[in-house]
Amino acid sequence: MPLKPSRVKLPKVIGHRGAAEAAPENTLASFREAKRQGAGWVEFDAKLSADNRCFLLHDDDLDRTSNGRGPARLKTWDELKSLDAGAWKGPQFVGEKLPLLSQCLELFQELDLAFNLELKPCPGRGEETVRLVLDEVKALWPASRPRPLISSFEIPCLEVSRDRHPDLPRGLLLETHPADWADLARRLAVETVNIWDRDANADWCREIKAAGFGLLVYTVNDAARAKTLIQWGVDGVFTDAPGRILESIG
Repeated sequence: MPLKPSRVKLPKVIGHRGAAEAAPENTLASFREAKRQGAGWVEFDAKLSADNRCFLLHDDDLDRTSNGRGPARLKTWDELKSLDAGAWKGPQFVGEKLPLLSQCLELFQELDLAFNLELKPCPGRGEETVRLVLDEVKALWPASRPRPLISSFEIPCLEVSRDRHPDLPRGLLLETHPADWADLARRLAVETVNIWDRDANADWCREIKAAGFGLLVYTVNDAARAKTLIQWGVDGVFTDAPGRILESIG
């Protein structure tokens, strides 16, 4: 039986980690840039410091997107907040910091941005990441604002999210095209299925939509490809270049 229509009004374009082509991903600068480019939604990754502060980072390690080294899970927030998370992207971003989740939620209200939060726990910290991150979202995000979409590749994270905060809409992130994707999505009671552009084709897109799920595709930076996906019935795409994609699809 198809699901009820999604409680989330999905946008055609979601800024991936902000506007990651133009600004350092998962930073306040990147979210401001996404807004400047016209995005109404952004996506980001949240995890925990060693002392349980909720902050933004995609990778398990700090090396790629900061001047830090090693696993983020071993660092306290005092250590993390001293790092430079912008210089790797360009000299204009020197001094940009890893943001706390609370700082992002405040900025999103200021900029009138909605968001998709990806639960990206450090190894071995899945359940506590879901608990602390979502409790913070519920405490700080006004009920009057658009409800966020909570997504993850990690099935246990979505299970905890479903059980702890069933009122927060969920999205199932997939890296492959599993045969049992629909059964899994129904068991997790998700509202969206978020698939990799590499695996997206017209038949699977039609199948997902016919099953009653919202459909999002990541990460789409080619304008012609984005137009094709929307024509196939995709609700929206994640992109590092929201301005370019918005201009192409209207």
